[in-house]
Amino acid sequence: MIMKSFLGKVAVVTGGNSGIGYVTAKELKEKGATVVITGRRKEVIEKAALELGVIGLVADQSKISDINELVLKVTKQFGKIDKLLINAGISKVAPIELTTEEVFDEIMNVNFKGAFFTLSMFIPHLNEKASIVLLSSTSATIAPANASVYSSSKAALNALMKIAAKELAPRKIRVNSVSPGPIATEIMNKLGLNKDIENQMITSLPLARFGTPHEVASVITYLLSDDATFITGSDYVIDGGQSI
Repeated sequence: MIMKSFLGKVAVVTGGNSGIGYVTAKELKEKGATVVITGRRKEVIEKAALELGVIGLVADQSKISDINELVLKVTKQFGKIDKLLINAGISKVAPIELTTEEVFDEIMNVNFKGAFFTLSMFIPHLNEKASIVLLSSTSATIAPANASVYSSSKAALNALMKIAAKELAPRKIRVNSVSPGPIATEIMNKLGLNKDIENQMITSLPLARFGTPHEVASVITYLLSDDATFITGSDYVIDGGQSI
């Protein structure tokens, strides 16, 4: 259903070729926004863009040069943008003593450094009253074992969100974050969870199931909409009660 707050607006979704980013891009498109999605793999992003009827651009969030090129392409075509979802992220697990510098840099370069500079480089090109959502994680606060770097990257993202909300408030630009718990997405599959671990995770959730990308996308879409114009600097936890 088309919504006035999205009609004629330009939205950018990083990591929009799968999972939460894909579903959010779909919702934004359906509500009337012009949507740009990004991803690292050319054939995957082109396929997703075709399916969604949106614009797909290849950009690796871990590379500053790619972020700069993305901003140049988007602003050359559209000028300024109205909605920004910084969603691209990766996850790898290992005990602290077995975590290599390579893995540390790989996770931090995408999840924090890349997110930071995506935000930084788009700020001059945001319209007044624009809205930004950073995709965080409950891992930022519940501190799961073997996820020290991933959790740290998301905790840093939450701090960035709050500071950005203060800095951009004079332009009436809102900045929030969304922190999903266990969601049935491709990133969960990549962690290689077996049935026993999966069942343990489910039994730890009061609602006794994994969430869906749509359930997260609905909250993101709300925060990006004009229905949320008095919400900024907030983190929204979507975890089936995991945190309690």
